[in-house]
Amino acid sequence: MDEMSTMKVGEVAEAAGLTVRTLHHWDSIGLLSPSERSPAGHREYTEADLVRLYQVLALRSLGLGLASIAVCLVAGVDPARLVHDHLAEVGAAVAELEGLRAKLHRLVEVLDAGGVPDTAALLDAVRAASPSPTAARALARHLNPDQLTVLADRAQALGPLAHYLLEVEWPELSRRAERLRTAGAPPDDPRVQRLVARIDELGARFSGGDRKASAGVRAAWADDPAGLAGVPAGQATAWRALAHYLDLARQSTHTHTKEQEHA
Repeated sequence: MDEMSTMKVGEVAEAAGLTVRTLHHWDSIGLLSPSERSPAGHREYTEADLVRLYQVLALRSLGLGLASIAVCLVAGVDPARLVHDHLAEVGAAVAELEGLRAKLHRLVEVLDAGGVPDTAALLDAVRAASPSPTAARALARHLNPDQLTVLADRAQALGPLAHYLLEVEWPELSRRAERLRTAGAPPDDPRVQRLVARIDELGARFSGGDRKASAGVRAAWADDPAGLAGVPAGQATAWRALAHYLDLARQSTHTHTKEQEHA
């Protein structure tokens, strides 16, 4: 790549709507570092660097922190695919909510007119206020009421980001982990370690860092993976195998950490 195709830090900052200080910070933490140097020794960004910049900005726009973005990029999560998946999921959620809104409007009209709503209308309202029965039962077997409340409150506090984390990023990470498992990668493979670290980071966003709650959620997955995932019961075996694989990866991480502490 010739000199004319590179960009100085000020030019990149202006084009991306960032500050030079921000780019310097991202460089210092290894998130985005310019690859070339000018004859005068100044670092400059290449086209490949700008592609990575787009990826960082795309993931940041979805609400991820810098540490999470770094893990996603190292793990090979494709931001374009995530955005497309996110858009599709949001579209489906909007369509579902619009349908529910129409049903609730009809229920309000009947009640405002002094009428008695039919059974179907009442069932629609009940379903809208209730979580998946199978998922709720699975979690209730492994979490106490206070922990269940924390999960619900933190999910509500995350707002739209919760939908992205649960419906887009988490399934993508699980798919990548499953591909590594079926390909024969050992649990201590660095690629697996990075994925499980991000999966656990997502869990902490909902559990508030409560290790017992996180362990309870993992136990619920092992107990009734089909119910929690909303998939046919026939797929439970594969989900259990993946959960066991990820637990082995966690154990490997803890063992390595202890060995380093005693070294």
